[in-house]
Amino acid sequence: MKRRLILAINPGGTSTKAGLYNNDELIFEENVRHDPSELEPFPSTFDQMDFRRDIVMNILTEKGYKLEDLSAVVGRGGTFKPLASGTYRVNKELLADIKDGSTLQADHPSNLGALIAWGIAAKAGVPAYFVDPVCVDEMIDEARLSGHPLLPRVSLSHALNIRMVAYKAAEKLGRPMNQLNMIVMHLGSGVSVNALRKGLMIDTNNANDDGPFSSTRTGGLPVTGLMKLCLSGKHDARGLKKMLLKKGGVYAYLQEEHIGKVRERAANGDEKADLVLRAMVYQMAKEAGAMAAALRGDVDAVVITGGIAYNPWVTNLLTEHLLYLGEILVFPGEAELEALTRGVLRVMNDIEKEKEYR
Repeated sequence: MKRRLILAINPGGTSTKAGLYNNDELIFEENVRHDPSELEPFPSTFDQMDFRRDIVMNILTEKGYKLEDLSAVVGRGGTFKPLASGTYRVNKELLADIKDGSTLQADHPSNLGALIAWGIAAKAGVPAYFVDPVCVDEMIDEARLSGHPLLPRVSLSHALNIRMVAYKAAEKLGRPMNQLNMIVMHLGSGVSVNALRKGLMIDTNNANDDGPFSSTRTGGLPVTGLMKLCLSGKHDARGLKKMLLKKGGVYAYLQEEHIGKVRERAANGDEKADLVLRAMVYQMAKEAGAMAAALRGDVDAVVITGGIAYNPWVTNLLTEHLLYLGEILVFPGEAELEALTRGVLRVMNDIEKEKEYR
Protein backbone atom coordinates (compact mmCIF):
# COMPACT_ATOMS: atom_id res chain seq x y z
CA MET A 1 0.00 0.00 0.00
CA LYS A 2 1.21 3.49 -0.86
CA ARG A 3 2.70 5.37 2.10
CA ARG A 4 0.34 8.19 3.12
CA LEU A 5 1.11 10.02 6.35
CA ILE A 6 -1.89 11.72 7.96
CA LEU A 7 -1.44 14.01 10.97
CA ALA A 8 -4.55 14.09 13.20
CA ILE A 9 -5.10 16.83 15.80
CA ASN A 10 -7.64 16.98 18.62
CA PRO A 11 -7.62 20.05 20.91
CA GLY A 12 -9.64 19.40 24.06
CA GLY A 13 -10.56 21.32 27.19
CA THR A 14 -7.48 20.26 29.16
CA SER A 15 -5.26 18.60 26.55
CA THR A 16 -3.94 18.69 22.99
CA LYS A 17 -3.73 15.30 21.28
CA ALA A 18 -1.85 14.55 18.09
CA GLY A 19 -1.30 11.32 16.19
CA LEU A 20 0.46 10.31 12.99
CA TYR A 21 -0.92 7.51 10.83
CA ASN A 22 0.41 5.72 7.78
CA ASN A 23 -2.93 5.07 6.14
CA ASP A 24 -4.86 3.45 9.04
CA GLU A 25 -1.75 2.26 10.92
CA LEU A 26 -0.86 4.33 13.99
CA ILE A 27 2.77 5.45 14.04
CA PHE A 28 2.56 7.50 17.23
CA GLU A 29 0.05 9.26 19.45
CA GLU A 30 0.80 11.96 22.03
CA ASN A 31 -1.47 13.56 24.59
CA VAL A 32 -0.14 16.80 26.10
CA ARG A 33 -2.14 17.74 29.18
CA HIS A 34 -2.53 21.39 30.17
CA ASP A 35 -2.56 22.65 33.72
CA PRO A 36 -5.25 25.35 34.11
CA SER A 37 -2.47 27.85 34.88
CA GLU A 38 -1.09 27.31 31.35
CA LEU A 39 -4.34 28.32 29.68
CA GLU A 40 -5.37 31.04 32.11
CA PRO A 41 -3.28 33.83 30.46
CA PHE A 42 -5.21 33.48 27.19
CA PRO A 43 -8.19 35.89 27.03
CA SER A 44 -10.20 33.49 24.84
CA THR A 45 -10.07 30.00 23.40
CA PHE A 46 -9.22 31.47 20.00
CA ASP A 47 -6.10 33.05 21.51
CA GLN A 48 -4.78 29.57 22.36
CA MET A 49 -4.32 28.67 18.69
CA ASP A 50 -0.61 29.47 18.28
CA PHE A 51 0.17 27.85 21.64
CA ARG A 52 -1.53 24.60 20.67
CA ARG A 53 -0.21 24.61 17.09
CA ASP A 54 3.36 24.94 18.40
CA ILE A 55 2.75 21.94 20.66
CA VAL A 56 1.72 19.83 17.66
CA MET A 57 4.69 21.01 15.61
CA ASN A 58 7.08 20.21 18.47
CA ILE A 59 5.62 16.70 18.76
CA LEU A 60 6.12 16.11 15.03
CA THR A 61 9.72 17.35 15.18
CA GLU A 62 10.58 15.37 18.31
CA LYS A 63 9.32 12.20 16.62
CA GLY A 64 11.67 12.81 13.70
CA TYR A 65 9.16 13.86 11.02
CA LYS A 66 9.08 16.88 8.73
CA LEU A 67 6.22 18.79 7.16
CA GLU A 68 7.15 17.50 3.71
CA ASP A 69 6.54 13.94 4.95
CA LEU A 70 2.81 14.62 5.33
CA SER A 71 0.05 13.71 2.87
CA ALA A 72 -2.78 15.43 4.77
CA VAL A 73 -3.62 17.10 8.07
CA VAL A 74 -6.98 16.71 9.83
CA GLY A 75 -8.33 18.53 12.87
CA ARG A 76 -11.31 17.89 15.08
CA GLY A 77 -14.39 19.82 13.96
CA GLY A 78 -15.98 22.23 16.39
CA THR A 79 -19.31 23.83 17.24
CA PHE A 80 -19.75 25.40 13.83
CA LYS A 81 -23.09 26.17 12.23
CA PRO A 82 -25.25 23.05 11.58
CA LEU A 83 -23.63 20.76 9.00
CA ALA A 84 -24.26 17.37 7.42
CA SER A 85 -21.96 14.54 8.46
CA GLY A 86 -18.87 13.76 6.42
CA THR A 87 -15.30 14.85 5.70
CA TYR A 88 -14.82 18.53 4.83
CA ARG A 89 -11.88 20.33 3.23
CA VAL A 90 -10.95 23.35 5.35
CA ASN A 91 -11.50 26.50 3.31
CA LYS A 92 -11.30 30.26 3.75
CA GLU A 93 -15.04 30.53 4.49
CA LEU A 94 -14.65 28.28 7.53
CA LEU A 95 -11.57 30.14 8.73
CA ALA A 96 -13.41 33.45 8.48
CA ASP A 97 -16.45 32.10 10.34
CA ILE A 98 -14.30 30.72 13.18
CA LYS A 99 -12.39 33.98 13.53
CA ASP A 100 -15.60 36.04 13.40
CA GLY A 101 -17.27 33.74 15.94
CA SER A 102 -20.84 34.73 15.13
CA THR A 103 -21.81 31.30 13.74
CA LEU A 104 -20.17 29.26 16.53
CA GLN A 105 -22.68 27.56 18.81
CA ALA A 106 -20.30 27.33 21.78
CA ASP A 107 -16.80 28.38 22.83
CA HIS A 108 -14.78 25.16 22.88
CA PRO A 109 -11.18 24.22 22.00
CA SER A 110 -12.48 21.84 19.31
CA ASN A 111 -13.13 24.99 17.26
CA LEU A 112 -9.35 25.31 16.93
CA GLY A 113 -8.85 21.91 15.29
CA ALA A 114 -9.53 23.08 11.74
CA LEU A 115 -7.47 26.26 12.24
CA ILE A 116 -4.43 24.33 13.48
CA ALA A 117 -4.78 21.76 10.69
CA TRP A 118 -4.98 24.56 8.09
CA GLY A 119 -1.89 26.32 9.42
CA ILE A 120 0.25 23.18 9.37
CA ALA A 121 -1.14 21.90 6.06
CA ALA A 122 -0.52 25.24 4.32
CA LYS A 123 3.18 25.07 5.23
CA ALA A 124 3.34 21.40 4.17
CA GLY A 125 1.54 22.04 0.88
CA VAL A 126 -1.10 19.37 1.57
CA PRO A 127 -4.89 19.49 2.13
CA ALA A 128 -6.45 20.15 5.54
CA TYR A 129 -9.70 18.51 6.66
CA PHE A 130 -12.16 18.25 9.52
CA VAL A 131 -14.51 15.29 10.04
CA ASP A 132 -17.97 14.87 11.59
CA PRO A 133 -17.92 17.92 13.88
CA VAL A 134 -20.01 18.08 17.05
CA CYS A 135 -22.44 20.32 15.13
CA VAL A 136 -23.53 17.54 12.74
CA ASP A 137 -27.24 18.20 12.21
CA GLU A 138 -29.33 15.73 10.22
CA MET A 139 -32.36 15.82 12.51
CA ILE A 140 -35.79 15.39 11.01
CA ASP A 141 -38.09 18.39 11.38
CA GLU A 142 -40.25 16.75 14.05
CA ALA A 143 -37.18 16.36 16.28
CA ARG A 144 -36.44 20.08 16.35
CA LEU A 145 -39.52 21.22 18.26
CA SER A 146 -39.03 21.20 22.02
CA GLY A 147 -42.40 22.47 23.17
CA HIS A 148 -41.70 26.19 22.86
CA PRO A 149 -40.51 28.15 19.79
CA LEU A 150 -38.03 30.15 21.87
CA LEU A 151 -36.26 26.93 22.87
CA PRO A 152 -35.63 24.78 19.78
CA ARG A 153 -33.82 21.46 20.17
CA VAL A 154 -30.26 21.78 18.87
CA SER A 155 -28.13 18.97 17.46
CA LEU A 156 -24.79 18.93 19.30
CA SER A 157 -23.37 15.47 19.98
CA HIS A 158 -20.28 13.26 20.01
CA ALA A 159 -20.74 12.83 16.26
CA LEU A 160 -17.11 11.98 15.45
CA ASN A 161 -16.93 8.89 17.66
CA ILE A 162 -20.57 7.98 17.05
CA ARG A 163 -20.16 7.75 13.30
CA MET A 164 -16.84 5.92 13.54
CA VAL A 165 -18.31 3.13 15.68
CA ALA A 166 -21.35 3.07 13.40
CA TYR A 167 -18.98 2.28 10.53
CA LYS A 168 -17.30 -0.39 12.66
CA ALA A 169 -20.66 -1.88 13.58
CA ALA A 170 -21.65 -1.97 9.92
CA GLU A 171 -18.40 -3.80 9.09
CA LYS A 172 -19.15 -6.33 11.83
CA LEU A 173 -22.70 -6.80 10.57
CA GLY A 174 -21.42 -7.20 7.01
CA ARG A 175 -23.64 -4.50 5.53
CA PRO A 176 -23.09 -0.90 4.37
CA MET A 177 -23.89 1.70 7.01
CA ASN A 178 -26.35 3.43 4.67
CA GLN A 179 -28.47 0.27 4.67
CA LEU A 180 -28.74 -0.01 8.46
CA ASN A 181 -30.80 1.52 11.26
CA MET A 182 -28.85 1.81 14.51
CA ILE A 183 -29.06 3.35 17.94
CA VAL A 184 -25.60 4.57 18.93
CA MET A 185 -24.99 5.46 22.58
CA HIS A 186 -21.89 7.50 23.47
CA LEU A 187 -21.40 7.22 27.23
CA GLY A 188 -18.84 9.66 28.58
CA SER A 189 -18.76 12.76 30.76
CA GLY A 190 -21.76 13.63 28.60
CA VAL A 191 -24.16 11.11 27.08
CA SER A 192 -25.29 11.28 23.43
CA VAL A 193 -27.88 8.74 22.27
CA ASN A 194 -28.48 8.86 18.52
CA ALA A 195 -30.91 7.37 16.05
CA LEU A 196 -29.11 6.61 12.78
CA ARG A 197 -31.43 5.85 9.88
CA LYS A 198 -29.63 4.66 6.77
CA GLY A 199 -26.49 6.48 7.92
CA LEU A 200 -28.17 9.77 8.85
CA MET A 201 -28.35 11.01 12.45
CA ILE A 202 -32.08 11.80 12.42
CA ASP A 203 -32.36 12.51 16.16
CA THR A 204 -30.08 12.94 19.16
CA ASN A 205 -30.20 14.31 22.66
CA ASN A 206 -27.97 17.32 23.28
CA ALA A 207 -25.55 16.09 25.96
CA ASN A 208 -25.61 19.51 27.66
CA ASP A 209 -29.36 20.06 27.61
CA ASP A 210 -31.36 16.85 27.89
CA GLY A 211 -31.24 13.08 27.93
CA PRO A 212 -29.72 10.86 30.66
CA PHE A 213 -27.57 12.14 33.49
CA SER A 214 -23.93 11.10 33.38
CA SER A 215 -20.89 11.19 35.64
CA THR A 216 -20.91 15.01 35.86
CA ARG A 217 -23.87 16.33 33.81
CA THR A 218 -27.48 16.47 34.91
CA GLY A 219 -29.12 15.70 31.57
CA GLY A 220 -32.80 16.69 31.42
CA LEU A 221 -34.27 18.16 34.61
CA PRO A 222 -37.79 18.94 35.89
CA VAL A 223 -38.58 22.24 34.18
CA THR A 224 -40.49 24.02 36.95
CA GLY A 225 -37.96 22.92 39.57
CA LEU A 226 -35.10 24.27 37.45
CA MET A 227 -37.02 27.52 36.97
CA LYS A 228 -37.40 27.97 40.73
CA LEU A 229 -33.70 27.22 41.23
CA CYS A 230 -32.71 29.84 38.65
CA LEU A 231 -34.98 32.49 40.19
CA SER A 232 -34.08 31.76 43.82
CA GLY A 233 -31.33 34.38 43.87
CA LYS A 234 -28.89 31.84 45.33
CA HIS A 235 -27.03 31.11 42.07
CA ASP A 236 -25.49 33.16 39.28
CA ALA A 237 -25.22 31.97 35.66
CA ARG A 238 -21.63 30.79 36.01
CA GLY A 239 -22.38 28.83 39.15
CA LEU A 240 -25.46 27.22 37.64
CA LYS A 241 -23.55 26.17 34.54
CA LYS A 242 -20.89 24.52 36.71
CA MET A 243 -23.59 22.82 38.79
CA LEU A 244 -25.36 21.42 35.73
CA LEU A 245 -22.41 20.45 33.53
CA LYS A 246 -19.42 19.89 35.84
CA LYS A 247 -20.86 18.98 39.23
CA GLY A 248 -24.14 17.31 38.28
CA GLY A 249 -25.13 13.73 37.61
CA VAL A 250 -23.42 10.99 39.60
CA TYR A 251 -21.09 13.52 41.21
CA ALA A 252 -23.99 15.56 42.63
CA TYR A 253 -25.37 12.50 44.44
CA LEU A 254 -22.10 10.88 45.57
CA GLN A 255 -19.31 13.50 45.29
CA GLU A 256 -17.49 11.04 43.03
CA GLU A 257 -17.48 11.07 39.22
CA HIS A 258 -15.33 8.02 38.44
CA ILE A 259 -17.80 5.30 37.52
CA GLY A 260 -15.38 2.48 38.34
CA LYS A 261 -14.92 3.82 41.88
CA VAL A 262 -18.67 4.26 42.31
CA ARG A 263 -19.19 0.67 41.23
CA GLU A 264 -16.64 -0.46 43.84
CA ARG A 265 -18.63 1.40 46.50
CA ALA A 266 -21.81 -0.27 45.33
CA ALA A 267 -20.18 -3.72 45.32
CA ASN A 268 -19.03 -3.09 48.92
CA GLY A 269 -22.56 -2.46 50.12
CA ASP A 270 -23.11 1.26 49.47
CA GLU A 271 -26.82 1.18 48.63
CA LYS A 272 -26.98 4.81 47.51
CA ALA A 273 -24.11 4.29 45.06
CA ASP A 274 -25.88 1.22 43.70
CA LEU A 275 -29.14 3.15 43.26
CA VAL A 276 -27.46 6.09 41.49
CA LEU A 277 -25.69 3.78 39.04
CA ARG A 278 -28.87 1.86 38.30
CA ALA A 279 -30.77 5.10 37.80
CA MET A 280 -28.12 6.36 35.37
CA VAL A 281 -28.31 3.16 33.31
CA TYR A 282 -32.12 3.24 33.53
CA GLN A 283 -32.16 6.75 32.03
CA MET A 284 -29.73 5.69 29.29
CA ALA A 285 -31.97 2.75 28.41
CA LYS A 286 -35.06 4.99 28.35
CA GLU A 287 -33.32 7.35 25.90
CA ALA A 288 -32.39 4.40 23.69
CA GLY A 289 -36.04 3.35 23.77
CA ALA A 290 -37.03 6.83 22.63
CA MET A 291 -34.60 6.58 19.71
CA ALA A 292 -36.07 3.18 18.86
CA ALA A 293 -39.43 4.93 18.59
CA ALA A 294 -37.81 7.52 16.27
CA LEU A 295 -36.80 4.55 14.09
CA ARG A 296 -40.32 3.10 14.40
CA GLY A 297 -38.93 -0.04 15.99
CA ASP A 298 -36.84 -0.94 12.94
CA VAL A 299 -33.48 -1.36 14.70
CA ASP A 300 -30.64 -3.49 13.32
CA ALA A 301 -28.30 -2.95 16.27
CA VAL A 302 -27.67 -0.97 19.42
CA VAL A 303 -24.07 0.26 19.58
CA ILE A 304 -22.52 1.29 22.92
CA THR A 305 -19.33 3.37 23.05
CA GLY A 306 -17.50 6.00 25.14
CA GLY A 307 -15.39 5.85 28.27
CA ILE A 308 -18.15 4.52 30.55
CA ALA A 309 -18.46 1.52 28.18
CA TYR A 310 -15.22 0.19 29.70
CA ASN A 311 -17.34 -0.79 32.73
CA PRO A 312 -18.85 -4.24 32.01
CA TRP A 313 -21.39 -3.83 34.82
CA VAL A 314 -22.86 -0.83 32.96
CA THR A 315 -22.85 -2.47 29.53
CA ASN A 316 -24.26 -5.72 30.89
CA LEU A 317 -27.16 -3.96 32.62
CA LEU A 318 -27.81 -1.87 29.51
CA THR A 319 -27.87 -5.05 27.46
CA GLU A 320 -30.47 -6.54 29.81
CA HIS A 321 -32.64 -3.46 29.27
CA LEU A 322 -32.18 -3.27 25.50
CA LEU A 323 -31.75 -6.81 24.22
CA TYR A 324 -35.34 -6.74 22.97
CA LEU A 325 -34.25 -4.21 20.33
CA GLY A 326 -31.78 -6.55 18.62
CA GLU A 327 -28.03 -7.11 18.53
CA ILE A 328 -25.93 -5.20 21.07
CA LEU A 329 -22.40 -4.20 20.03
CA VAL A 330 -19.87 -2.60 22.40
CA PHE A 331 -16.88 -0.50 21.32
CA PRO A 332 -15.41 1.03 24.52
CA GLY A 333 -13.59 4.37 24.52
CA GLU A 334 -13.50 7.29 22.13
CA ALA A 335 -10.74 6.97 19.51
CA GLU A 336 -11.12 10.43 18.02
CA LEU A 337 -7.73 10.56 16.29
CA GLU A 338 -8.50 7.26 14.59
CA ALA A 339 -11.94 8.58 13.64
CA LEU A 340 -10.41 11.70 12.07
CA THR A 341 -7.93 9.62 10.10
CA ARG A 342 -10.60 7.19 8.90
CA GLY A 343 -12.64 10.13 7.62
CA VAL A 344 -9.73 11.38 5.51
CA LEU A 345 -9.02 7.87 4.21
CA ARG A 346 -12.63 7.47 3.10
CA VAL A 347 -12.07 10.49 0.86
CA MET A 348 -8.60 9.39 -0.30
CA ASN A 349 -9.93 5.91 -1.13
CA ASP A 350 -12.95 7.31 -3.03
CA ILE A 351 -15.42 5.74 -0.59
CA GLU A 352 -16.87 9.19 0.08
CA LYS A 353 -16.54 12.54 -1.62
CA GLU A 354 -15.14 15.42 0.39
CA LYS A 355 -17.68 18.08 1.29
CA GLU A 356 -17.44 21.83 0.96
CA TYR A 357 -18.10 24.13 3.90
CA ARG A 358 -20.49 26.87 2.79
